[in-house]
Amino acid sequence: MIDTLRMHLDFRNIWQQQSVNRRIFVALITVGGFTFMANLLAAGKELVVAYQFGTADVLDALLIAFLLPSFAINVVAGSFNAAFIPTFIWVRENQGSEKAQKVFSSVMVWNTTMLLIVSIVLALTVSLTLPILGSGFSKQKLELTRSLFFILLPILVINGFSMIWAALLNASERFALPAISLMMRPTITVAILLAMGKAWGIYALAVGTAGGFLLEAGLLAWGLMRQGIHIIPHWFGLDPAMKKVIKQYIPMVAGALLMSSTSLVNQTMAAMLGPGSVSAFNYGTRVVTLVLGIGSISLSTAVFPHFSRMVGVNDWSGVRHTLKTYSFLIVFLAVPLTVALIYFSEPLARLFFERGAFTSEDTYLVSRVQGLFLLQVPFYFLSILIGRLISSLQANHILLKGAVISLPLSVVLNYLFIQWLGVAGIALANSIVYFVSFCYLLYMLLGLIKEYFS
Repeated sequence: MIDTLRMHLDFRNIWQQQSVNRRIFVALITVGGFTFMANLLAAGKELVVAYQFGTADVLDALLIAFLLPSFAINVVAGSFNAAFIPTFIWVRENQGSEKAQKVFSSVMVWNTTMLLIVSIVLALTVSLTLPILGSGFSKQKLELTRSLFFILLPILVINGFSMIWAALLNASERFALPAISLMMRPTITVAILLAMGKAWGIYALAVGTAGGFLLEAGLLAWGLMRQGIHIIPHWFGLDPAMKKVIKQYIPMVAGALLMSSTSLVNQTMAAMLGPGSVSAFNYGTRVVTLVLGIGSISLSTAVFPHFSRMVGVNDWSGVRHTLKTYSFLIVFLAVPLTVALIYFSEPLARLFFERGAFTSEDTYLVSRVQGLFLLQVPFYFLSILIGRLISSLQANHILLKGAVISLPLSVVLNYLFIQWLGVAGIALANSIVYFVSFCYLLYMLLGLIKEYFS
């Protein structure tokens, strides 16, 4: 039995190492499998939340309270990976692991400083920002939102660490642990909801969410230390590699600021449409988030280190082959999946949410949001693939320009479509924005291909 297992693992390792595309495929299966499990747990968490809170005002308050921390995570922390990983891999391939460790330590100092500054700014300005985000909220609802905000604010620093630690493990082709760590969030949230939901109410959901992020970070820290990587930040000076990271980070954070503002605009405009609209919009995005979460995390995680390595060693034929292969795979899989999910949108909404405080009227509204939101799926995946290649080429200014286009387009389309479709119009506007973004990124990538590959 042991010999058979050893032969199987040897065959798998040989097969995996034969080509970059096969290594990417193995990474896709690994990350996709664990991410699917994590998203199933997240879907189970949403069932518990829907049963206990429905589309009640307290859930609206929590969603708006989490907007600012999640916005800052996407802008500040999410931008580090695209700026850091290509430089880290280039340094590791050309200057050795010891120099790469120093780059990582310096980036951690930068990361920690930025996260703490942003956290302080958010805390000091919360009295000004929350009334704008929850413009349709009553005074009592705004006070609840404020108290929930301070419970959720530490997630900004915690998840900032998690994102860069996970990226570093992925850059070393250690894909399983970062994907497994995502299970901590829904698991802890559900555990605390079931244990303390009746006593604490909506605060149990807030505490459970923060606790899940904390355990995720702890698991990733343990994984890095097992690899012999020092996670304590240490500044080694502003050397050429660090300057390159900062140079790429500035357009990424500016672009992320604009792109995350699109989500902020969506939530804020939903809050203007009356009680329950924010919750209905968020429920309507859950199935799409499940699909995008599994696919986009798997795809971006698997291809980014390999694109960065191929660019670092000037393997342009490999880049071209990988881009063509996975573009075809995305279209082949995503288009039929999107059509099927749109067709079954209302039964899915009923299956997932209609119980307890969640009524049949809620199901109808959520299914409309869901169906229109699903239209973005193929373009979203293709944009992820193209965007990761653009970041690997260290041309993040292109992503910034795309974000400059997307934000005003989102505002205009939201305004036009909510006149016609209500909160579902925001979902349709979002899908159109992703289609336009894909067209722009494809056009810009074709220009880069002529420059680098000719």
